[in-house]
Parts: sequence; structure tokens; C-alpha cells
Amino acid sequence: MMRRWLSLIAGPVLALAMAAPPAVAQHEQDVDRDGRADAHAPARSHIEAPAHAADGAAGAEHGAAGEEEDVGSVVLAHLSHHLVDSPTYDVFGYTLALPVIPGDFSLLGERYSHGFQVTKHMIGLLLAALLVIVLLTTGTKRTRRGEVPKGFGNFLEVLVVFIRDEVVYNNMGREKGRAWLPFFLTLFFLILFANLLGMVPWGTTATGNVNFTLGLAVANLGAVFIAGFRENGIKYLATFIPHGTPWYVAWLLFPIEVFGLFVKHFALTIRLFANMLAGHTVIGVFIALIAMPLIALAAVPGATAISLLEILVAFIQAYVFVMLGSIFVGMAVHPH
Repeated sequence: MMRRWLSLIAGPVLALAMAAPPAVAQHEQDVDRDGRADAHAPARSHIEAPAHAADGAAGAEHGAAGEEEDVGSVVLAHLSHHLVDSPTYDVFGYTLALPVIPGDFSLLGERYSHGFQVTKHMIGLLLAALLVIVLLTTGTKRTRRGEVPKGFGNFLEVLVVFIRDEVVYNNMGREKGRAWLPFFLTLFFLILFANLLGMVPWGTTATGNVNFTLGLAVANLGAVFIAGFRENGIKYLATFIPHGTPWYVAWLLFPIEVFGLFVKHFALTIRLFANMLAGHTVIGVFIALIAMPLIALAAVPGATAISLLEILVAFIQAYVFVMLGSIFVGMAVHPH
């Protein structure tokens, strides 16, 4: 047993000895023979010069690596601030710890058995909801009084009329669409303000959280089933089987069609989440490029252009989500 251990240790030792520089090996032999190292100062200086050169090269490599780490930290800091959920909120240079709601919330999961942790994206969602309530309430005062809207109220009216006529009524019809118009307008403005909050300094993008977009998709899926059963009763289930399908194919086709409906709403989830994540990632990359002197002049206008494009994307993604959602609900209300 002892012989085996010695053989295992001897192998690496011999490899290190064979890999030692010739000058180092000669210097060690001289020290062993004479017991004095000062007589071999030339050999030492011969060793130290490459050592200093190696230290300089290592320092240069370390400096380059440090610059790359600084650029990477800028990207990660930007992305984490706007996209990554956390129990703290950074504002004006201060990190605020968010509260924990005491109680037993184990129905949501084991980790909530001792309390419910408020997170940054929850705050962003609440801020978006408050903006929807406050801005739409104050911006539509003149319209509710029968007066011609002005300023911001006029802009809101343009958005409301567009969603009503070109999206909801167009996909569901005027009669059925009127009942679902408040639901889709709420979805549109909630997604829009949640998207835009991510462009504000110290803001956060709740729509960059897949849990939030999944909740919106589940709400729309619930609207599909509610509208379908309310308009067609139990016959709504028959709409998943195309008319004239043989019975021996229907039993296989029914679960496929139901699964397809769930897949459509899963696509809604990923589409909104991925577009907001990708947009902020591109902005973060351009901001990181500002740290590189050679391309800083091009990175600044590039980051500005992408930021302006991201504002447009915020409107487009809210519109796409509501358009597809209204199509799915309209298919449930008018199955044929």
C-alpha cells in the first residue's frame, strides 16, 4: 500500500523536476554543493529578469481583464437594475429593503409559509396600475363631461378609439366587443405603462418578468373560456372539433385543439417577456460600449436610437398582446 502511494507522489514530483528551467536546476545544484547562493548571483539575475518581464506581462493582462470586467459590470448592473427581480429597490443611489408581509402564505409555496416578500417587480406592477387609474381618470374628465378633450386627454382618446375600433370591434364585433372593451383597454394600458416604466431612471420593467406576462396570459385564457361558455354554453366544447370530423378522429383531435389553445397563450407569455428582455439587453450593450474610447462616439447615438426604438416597442408589444388576446376571445364568442 505504501509503495502505491509513493509511486503516485513520485510521478508529479518527477514531472515538476523535468519541467524546471535549466538555470533554476543549475542554481539549485550549486547551492547544494557549496552551501552558498551569493556566488551564483549571475544565475539569479538571469532568472529575475524574465521574472520581472513575466510580472509586467501578467500586470498588462490583468489590466486588460480588469477593463473587460468593468465593461461587463456596467452591462450586468444595467440589466439587473431594470430586469432582475429582487427584495430591494435602488433609487437615487440608495438601496431600500422591501418589506415582508407577515402571515402564512404556504398556498403559494413552501417558501411563503413564514411571510410574503414584496419584490421590485411587484412595486413596478403597482406603480403601473396606479398610473392607469390616475392618468385615465384625470385624462378623461372632459370626455366624461361631454366636452372636447385637450392635451393628454386627446392623446388618450386616440389610443382608446384605436383599440376599440381597430382591435376589439374588428375581432369581436361591435355588440360582443363592447362588453369586453374595458378588459382589453385595461390590459393595453397596464402593459404599456409597465413597459414604459422600464425606460425611466430608477424604474423597473415588470414585463421583463415571465411570471407577470404569464399572469396576463392566464387572465386572457380565462376570458376565452368565460366568453365561450357564456355565449355557447356546453356546446363551446364542440367548437374544438371541426364540423364533419369522424368520431374515430374526434377523440384524438379534441385534446390537440385544447392543448393548442394553451400553446397560443404560452406564446403570448414568451413574446412579451422576450421582446422586453431583448430590448433592454441591447441598450445595456450599447451603454457598455461607451466605456471603450474607440467606439464611444458611435455608442452614444446608438444607445439613444435604441432607447427611442424601445419606446416604440413598448406601444407595439402592448398592441400585439391585446390584438391577439381579442382574436382568441373573438374565436370563442364566434366559433364558426
